[in-house]
Amino acid sequence: MKKTKNRWLIAASAVGIHISIGSVYAWSNFTNPLIEEFGWSSKQVQLTFSLAILFLGLSAAFMGHFVEKHGPKKSGLLAAAFFGAGILGSGLAVNLGSLPLLYITYGVLGGIGLGVGYIAPVSTLVKWFPDRRGLATGLAIMGFGFAAAISSPIMDTLIKSVGTANTFYILGAAYFIIMTLSSLYLERPPADWAPEGFKEKIKSGKVNVKQDLSQLTANEAIKTSRFYYLWIMLFINVTCGIAILSAAKPLAEESIGLTTAEAAALVGVLGLFNGLGRIAWASISDYIGRPNTYTIFFASQIILFTLLPMTKEAILFQVMLAVVYTMYGGGFAAIPAFIGDMFGTKQLGAIHGYILTAWAAAGLAGPMFAAWMKDTTGSYASSLTFFAGLFVIALIVSLLIRRDISKLRKMNTANETKLAG
Repeated sequence: MKKTKNRWLIAASAVGIHISIGSVYAWSNFTNPLIEEFGWSSKQVQLTFSLAILFLGLSAAFMGHFVEKHGPKKSGLLAAAFFGAGILGSGLAVNLGSLPLLYITYGVLGGIGLGVGYIAPVSTLVKWFPDRRGLATGLAIMGFGFAAAISSPIMDTLIKSVGTANTFYILGAAYFIIMTLSSLYLERPPADWAPEGFKEKIKSGKVNVKQDLSQLTANEAIKTSRFYYLWIMLFINVTCGIAILSAAKPLAEESIGLTTAEAAALVGVLGLFNGLGRIAWASISDYIGRPNTYTIFFASQIILFTLLPMTKEAILFQVMLAVVYTMYGGGFAAIPAFIGDMFGTKQLGAIHGYILTAWAAAGLAGPMFAAWMKDTTGSYASSLTFFAGLFVIALIVSLLIRRDISKLRKMNTANETKLAG
């Protein structure tokens, strides 16, 4: 018999992929060097990052079926090829001084690698951890959140010592190797596999596992109202969170009078809360349930976004921002487990890919709206009140989805009674 792989090493492999692709969040390290070297505008350079996030969402949606058909290993290797080629190609774009080539390499090729690399290990982890779905997906997605904190100082050191183009070459090769090695260990668990002693615990009543509400294909899932409820919830959480991320530094300067250096240090610390929130909230969701977790997110952020513009006390302001960051990260980490609960694991990767189009849309909408409000009103604070209003909509949606859950449970119970009869 074939030996079953260690699920914790599968989780470590997933983290390896996510730490590599998550380095996209450290893109700002390249902003000033590129502006200084070529005289490109801040907007032109920033578009590279926006394209990468856009293609992350698009490729996650279009390649979800590829992940389901060919499995996590081939998908991971494909992601390594695209992401590695994208970063290496960015070095060539810098050597040639070509902005369009940078858009194609980092934005398009890198973005495709991002999307496939993001969903491939996550859908696999849900199957390896039937007992702790939230924890498993939180681990991988935590890697994505922490990646900027790990890669930022490395990028900064390399740019100063070997130049921008060589930094892209070195990182491209390193990410390709890490992602390839990580992908080679990835594998789906055997059919009907469960952790040692888990089935016995269920039979004895020591563990109560809630059954998935349904087992749907991706094409069946997108015909249900609960798919769109999840999409809206993720879109609003990411739109508001990513706007705060994009404006955190100037917001801290104008609201509580931090110096530029203090605000930059705060942004670095807040990044850690983004990563910690992913593992913490995803793990909590295993105990309190995914619907309760998202309701807490939205109810809390209505209050936080309303109070932030009025808060002048520096410590309180920073604590509130840190809580917002944990919930931003937590929203990403708990969504794959929520998808598993609602639609089953039959085509979780493909459904996750479709849901992530919310991230692509929010990646464009959030920062652009925050910047527009700043230009129109002269302050970022005014946009926070609008975002508090958006969270009211998200809170209503998080309550509406419970109605669907209740209906499905009743239907499942009725079907079980019929079968038993």
